[in-house]
Amino acid sequence: MKLHCTRSTLNGTVDIPGSKSHTIRAVAVASLAAGDSVIVTPLHSADTTAAVRAYRALGAQINTDDPAQWTVAGTAGQLNSTEGIVDIGNSGTSLRIAMGSASLLANGRITFTGDKQIQRRPLGPLIQSLNDLGATVKDLRENGCAPVEITGTLTGGTTSIEAVTSQFLSSLLMCCPLAEGDTHIDVPLLNEAPYVGITLDWLKRSGIIIKGADDYSSFDIKGGQRYSAFRGRVPADFSSATFFLCAGAINDNSVISAGLDMDDLQGDKAVVSYLKQMGATVNHLDAGIRVQPGDMHGCEIDMNATPDALPMMAVLACFAEGETRLVNVPQARVKETDRIAVMATELKKMGADIEELEDGLVIRQSQLRAAEVNGHDDHRIVMALAIAGCSIDGDTTIDTAEAMNVTFPTFVQCLHHLGADVEMVED
Repeated sequence: MKLHCTRSTLNGTVDIPGSKSHTIRAVAVASLAAGDSVIVTPLHSADTTAAVRAYRALGAQINTDDPAQWTVAGTAGQLNSTEGIVDIGNSGTSLRIAMGSASLLANGRITFTGDKQIQRRPLGPLIQSLNDLGATVKDLRENGCAPVEITGTLTGGTTSIEAVTSQFLSSLLMCCPLAEGDTHIDVPLLNEAPYVGITLDWLKRSGIIIKGADDYSSFDIKGGQRYSAFRGRVPADFSSATFFLCAGAINDNSVISAGLDMDDLQGDKAVVSYLKQMGATVNHLDAGIRVQPGDMHGCEIDMNATPDALPMMAVLACFAEGETRLVNVPQARVKETDRIAVMATELKKMGADIEELEDGLVIRQSQLRAAEVNGHDDHRIVMALAIAGCSIDGDTTIDTAEAMNVTFPTFVQCLHHLGADVEMVED
């Protein structure tokens, strides 16, 4: 599918869907728990459906018929493999967290695979740590990527993991409490630390006790614990909101993003601070967070905790006076795509003055022009380029637009609601 975008003024309120990160963790925790759990206002998307598919294959009974709430009959940690091969699609979060859970299998085996992007995304440090702790995990192509075959059984012990993505550490934190023995984890490298906070919050509300350093550099986990069932609400997704928060700061736009909770642990809420730092007008209203243009100027932003915001922040920087530096985010190169290289390539097609750093981007104020650009089958690339296309004269066309369904299936409807002139068309 292609998305055609024409310059539009975006004005109004958009309801932000539920958090992907929270929904996937809720599915995992509920599946590991004893008893019936209820997940309220979950995100319905390709990624969260992948998580449901993975945990059904591990023995959980998950009912998603009611879009307002999902019910999960958990396994009480007694996992069993009901399917030999599970296609995880494009969901790196689901894959990595489910790998840890699958290492608890008492018998049987399971293989996780996925699309071409998933089969290029790194798993090596997680594979090594799970093997350190007693499981048997094999990368079937011996390249540190999916497909991976997993047999039990995690017993505990000591491991050290370089968490280039926080998902590696989150996976261990979720499975190790159910190991027979105790576990010690050293973490010499951690990117995206706020996501670990989200994981620990879900563990705490389900009765799991983990002792860790304040800086997340090490953890001690008692084995033999049990998850408790819960009823919990999924908060709105700041990662998805990023596109509309930033859109409000461009041209004559005025956008209210509804449903966001600034007290939530999601790292991408920092985008609100980034916007203020760049000069946008930000107001916290009862209806939501309203963003309008201000005296937009470039600055340097450390994005280590917010790699998902990089594509949209790169677009926004084109509209800010002076130079913007988005730095300390090397892990953006190992997402669905190398988002540093991809954003540089696609924005250059639109006339951007942009250059790559090893760990980020430098963007100078640019007069963008309409172009045909490639979404690279990456949901966040597609959505960022769509906001760019709505902000400039001419007709911008973005291919692989269906990738939006990974996290934000209603993105185009939200744009229409704000007055955007966009249209999805067949290739």
